[in-house]
Amino acid sequence: MSSLLQLENICKRYPGVQALKSINLQVERGEIHALLGENGAGKSTLMKILGGVEHQDEGRILIDGQARHFATYRDAIAAGIGIVFQEFSLIPDLTAVENIFLGHELNNRFGLLRKRDMHEASQALFQRLGVSIDLQCPVRHLSVAEQQFVEIAKALALEARLLVLDEPTATLTPSEAELLFGIMRELKRQGVAVIFISHHLEEIFQVCDRISVLRDGGNAGVTDVADSDIDRLVEMMVGRKLECSFPPKPTTARGPLLLEVRDIQLQRNGPHNQFHLHQGEILGFAGLVGSGRTELALGMMGALASVTKEVWLRGVKISLDDPAQALAHGIGLLPESRKSEGLITDFSIRENISLNNLHKYQGASGLIDKNKECASVEALMQQLSIKAPSGESRVFNLSGGNQQKVVIARWINHHCDVLVFDEPTRGIDVGAKAQIYALMRKLTEQGYAIIMISSELPEIIGMCDRVAVFHKGAIVKVLEASAVNPQEVMRHATGGSSEYVH
Repeated sequence: MSSLLQLENICKRYPGVQALKSINLQVERGEIHALLGENGAGKSTLMKILGGVEHQDEGRILIDGQARHFATYRDAIAAGIGIVFQEFSLIPDLTAVENIFLGHELNNRFGLLRKRDMHEASQALFQRLGVSIDLQCPVRHLSVAEQQFVEIAKALALEARLLVLDEPTATLTPSEAELLFGIMRELKRQGVAVIFISHHLEEIFQVCDRISVLRDGGNAGVTDVADSDIDRLVEMMVGRKLECSFPPKPTTARGPLLLEVRDIQLQRNGPHNQFHLHQGEILGFAGLVGSGRTELALGMMGALASVTKEVWLRGVKISLDDPAQALAHGIGLLPESRKSEGLITDFSIRENISLNNLHKYQGASGLIDKNKECASVEALMQQLSIKAPSGESRVFNLSGGNQQKVVIARWINHHCDVLVFDEPTRGIDVGAKAQIYALMRKLTEQGYAIIMISSELPEIIGMCDRVAVFHKGAIVKVLEASAVNPQEVMRHATGGSSEYVH
C-alpha cells in the first residue's frame, strides 16, 4: 500500500482554545482507518479541515504526496475526498438519482437532462456497492440505512478516492450496520480508502485495519487493529484506565413503589402490558429494535395514544393524556433524539434548562428575575458537572455528553421524580458514558426513579436493577438480580421463551 493522505502537523486555534495541536494522520490506499477520540478530542475539526470547511493555522495536507490547499469543500471533492456527515445533506423530496447528481446533472447539447443516463449511472453505483434501492421514490421514504447509501453513492459519483464516514452506524440496526460494513469492505477491495469515525469500539475490530486516536486535540497514538483491544483503546482515548464503566448497584432494599402502570394497550388487538417502578431504582426496557420499548414509554406518558391504560403514582390513580400532564406529575423524558426533540440547540444552556421552569423565576411584577435564574442554572451546572464556559454558552457547541446533562438538568430543575432515559448514551464517547452512568446512579441514590431504554446490552446489564424484556410489543419477562444477564435477556428478546407477563 502507498499513502493516499498525509496530514502533517495540523494546528487550529479558536479564541482562547487550541483545538488541534500538531496532528499527524496517514491513510493508505485501500485501507479502512478508524479515527477515535472523546467528544472534543478534535475529530470533527480535523475532518472539517480535510473537507475544506475549516482551514488550518499551520501544517500541510498531502494527497498522493503532493501538498494541497482546500479553500472550499469543492476543492476537497476535486481532490477525491468525500465526507458523509452524521447529519445527512439530502433533499428529502428529491429521488436518489436527483440527489446523487444534484449540482452536476448530465445534460444534452440542448441543455435538457439526460435522465436515462443519470438513472443508469446511479444503478451502476449501487451495483458497485452491492445494494439495491428504489431509485425513483423521494429519499424521505427510504430507510436511514438506504439514505446513508445514497450519501455514499453521491461521494462515489464525484469519484471520491477517500471516504470519510462520521458515526455512520449511530442510527442503524445491527443488520443494517453489517450491510454497511460489507459496502466498506467492497470499497476497500476497489482501492478506496475509508476514514471511519465511531463511538462503538466493537465495530472497529469488525471492519478496520488501523486506528488513530486523538486526545485533547493531539495525537494519542496509532495502532494496528490486530495489536489492540478495547481496554487499550479506552486508555488511549481518556488517558487513563476505566476500571469499571458501571457504578456498583445498590445492596440495600429498594425504595417504596412510586409508579405503577396497569393494563396498557397501545393498539387494538395489541398486547396488554404492565410494569412498576420503585423509588431509587433503574428499570431497564430491553429488546430488539422495533420491539416496542420506546412506544410503551411514550404511551405511558400520553405522547402516544393508548386503547386502555391505568397509571398510579404513589398509590393514587392519575390521568396522563398528554406529556404536559406527565410533566405536571413529575415525569420527564430524555428523548432518543436529544438534538431534535430534547433541546433547542441555538439556545443557551440557561435558556434550555429554564425552558419549562420560567414560573419559578417570576418576580412580583411578573417579569423574570434573571439573577435568580442564573444562580439556579449555575448550581445545576455544578451539580451535574456540565462543562462549558458559562450558562450563556450555546448548547450547539457542547459535546454529546454535556448536551445530555443539560436535558437532565431541565427535569431536575422541574422536580421530576421519574425520569425516562431513551438511549441515553447514543453518540457519546466512552469517557462521557461513564459520567452519565455515574450520574444516573447518583440520581437514584437521591431518590429519583429511572426507566432506561437501551439497545446496548452491556449497559442494560451493567446499569439496571431490574429489566423488562420486550418482544413484538409485549413485556415477555421481567428479570431481577442474577437473572439480569446477557443470555437471559437475549433468550426472551428473541422469542426463545413462551413466558408472557399479563
